[in-house]
Amino acid sequence: MTYTILKGSVRYEHGRIYKKDPFPDGYPFGYTLSMIGGKWRLVILYWLVEYEAIRFNELQRKIGTITYKTLSSQLKEMEADGLVIRTEYPQIPPRVEYSLSDKGRSLYPIMEAMCQWGRQYKEQPPVSCREQEQSSSASE
Repeated sequence: MTYTILKGSVRYEHGRIYKKDPFPDGYPFGYTLSMIGGKWRLVILYWLVEYEAIRFNELQRKIGTITYKTLSSQLKEMEADGLVIRTEYPQIPPRVEYSLSDKGRSLYPIMEAMCQWGRQYKEQPPVSCREQEQSSSASE
């Protein structure tokens, strides 16, 4: 028997507690976040942009700190979301390559905009509120 109870910002389902999605169905921003959100998705997308097709172990080496299980599950989710194409080659030993689908490639402008933002703001030293107040009072 399946049941879902919504109460406030928490969803109870099969005795488990889930935080409710802050963006109800139909919100484009929430959908976009679901495609690129999480710790590893943008990192995986980055390496798939850099190398048009890449094998699992090579991708894991490029990322460095990701576990086999996490990378495997992320790639499966991304394949299910239509972002990644998994190509199996029938040979011994088996060879599998991952590449971006058209939908995955369509995220490239978003990633490029994020890089531009990082270049623009990375070099600026952080300014504390106190420093900002002192500089504005000195100029008056």
